[in-house]
Amino acid sequence: MLFTFLLVVQAIVAALLVAVILMQKSEGGGLGVGGSPAGLMSARGAADFLTRSTTVLATIFVSLSIVMAVIASVRHAPSDIDTSLVRQAPASSTPAPATGNADPLGGAADSTANGAASAPAGNGAVPLAN
Repeated sequence: MLFTFLLVVQAIVAALLVAVILMQKSEGGGLGVGGSPAGLMSARGAADFLTRSTTVLATIFVSLSIVMAVIASVRHAPSDIDTSLVRQAPASSTPAPATGNADPLGGAADSTANGAASAPAGNGAVPLAN
């Protein structure tokens, strides 16, 4: 219940933050430091107010994000792994063919040693060993 409330508050803060940022002037200097003696109703006073409100809203947004991350990590603490959905691999009815020779060129070397490939073939193939 608390997490849902904080999520709604964060959505409202995010919407306000976007609105305040979009209302600022785009000439740079929005994050300028310093005060002016002019009142809030002047252009500079309004810019200072928007800058301060952006800082406050951004701080609230980051703080809420950290608090919500802590709440989510505590609520969803790691638990045991559920193995109820694990299936066993089906047993194969035909075994895989066994190869007696691990070297794929081993048979070619044996046939060359017996003289089977001593004469060049008509297709221009080169014998492996003589």
